[in-house]
Amino acid sequence: MSINTETKINKLLQLVPPGTVILAEWLTKIGYSRELQHRYVKNSWLTSIGYGAFIRAGDTIGLNGAVYALQFQSGKDIHIGGRTALSMQGFAHYLELYQKESLLFAQRGKRLPTWLKNNKWDTKPVLIHSSMLPPGIGLAEYQDKSFTIKISDPTRAFLECLEMAPDRFDLLEAWHIMEGLSSLLPAGVQELLEKCNSAKVIRLFLFLAEKAGHAWFKYLHTDSLKMGKGKRSIVPAGAYISKYQITVPKELR
Repeated sequence: MSINTETKINKLLQLVPPGTVILAEWLTKIGYSRELQHRYVKNSWLTSIGYGAFIRAGDTIGLNGAVYALQFQSGKDIHIGGRTALSMQGFAHYLELYQKESLLFAQRGKRLPTWLKNNKWDTKPVLIHSSMLPPGIGLAEYQDKSFTIKISDPTRAFLECLEMAPDRFDLLEAWHIMEGLSSLLPAGVQELLEKCNSAKVIRLFLFLAEKAGHAWFKYLHTDSLKMGKGKRSIVPAGAYISKYQITVPKELR
């Protein structure tokens, strides 16, 4: 291997945080040709984990390291959200029950690359398609050792949970989580609620927030929210909440 090649691989290993996936398309963009990439694999600098994706030889990669590559190398609007993001930020009460899977959120029509789906990670990636909120808002930075990824902040993550309720997320669990969301900033909550296009989610959020009695609730301007018209039966044979015209589990009456 030439000195120039060694210098380039050293620069690359300094540029890419340990524990993250390295994408071939990104390498090409920053001046590492396909021929050079193959040479790095041949010389055991990089290990292929599927078409278009590598890791440092001998490196151990978790799902967060794969998400890092999608976000910062491919520029894809895919993020960890819902219950997973709440757990990562200390808000979910039942982490041990769900730690075997991580919820990834993306706009409808988006897909996970084959290399991500075909590898075994520390948690199973589950892709949730959602257009309830625009991409790029309500995200927080999460530090994972040597790198940072974007995940849903507590407000967006909770809204994503409510979108999945009641079929894929229990409303009683949602209530217990809402009880712990006392530190939300009203301006951030207001922004996300105004941009939320699900009347069901908005009504459920307001109902649970008011029931919890959080101080930030009184600062919300609900007149500007798209809550739709008519009744929403969230669960069958539940309790009807006339203020928000929703039917919720009787335990939340």
